[in-house]
Amino acid sequence: MHDPAVLVDTTSQIPPYEQIRAQLAALIRTGRLAEGERLPTVRQLAADLGLAPGTVARAYRELEGAELIRTRRGAGTRVAALPSEPHGHDADQLATLARDFTSAARALGADTEDVLTAVRDALDPGPASSSATAHSGAGGPKTAEVSAQVTGARNRLDQQAQNRRAGTP
Repeated sequence: MHDPAVLVDTTSQIPPYEQIRAQLAALIRTGRLAEGERLPTVRQLAADLGLAPGTVARAYRELEGAELIRTRRGAGTRVAALPSEPHGHDADQLATLARDFTSAARALGADTEDVLTAVRDALDPGPASSSATAHSGAGGPKTAEVSAQVTGARNRLDQQAQNRRAGTP
């Protein structure tokens, strides 16, 4: 795992393990992490992100439970073969992500139409949408991909809010 980066926003309401899980799941499902590719050890990724190893271990356990990765003693943690059947989504998790995103957008002063436009742009990136969402690699509204998009959008909204409070553009 050299090119794709996992980023964690410790100020986000989304727990760090969930941010890691969602980003890795999206990277795997979109093919940016290929079958058999080795992931960093729990300790290495935790050190890289400045988190406790237990946080990364929980993300890895959930990815193993979803059969997206496999860990074998001596062979490390590797990306598993994707299941041939379509992946269902977790409605509760999707609702939580939508609430988090909506709250952050409202804190910036966005109205309902602004929020809906941002979500539509994230789901169907086109020429009018930002470059950040246009190259996100989203192939459809699967939970992990939407989760990664919402996390990225939320991080951007949080940064914009911080800039407004600091008086910078």
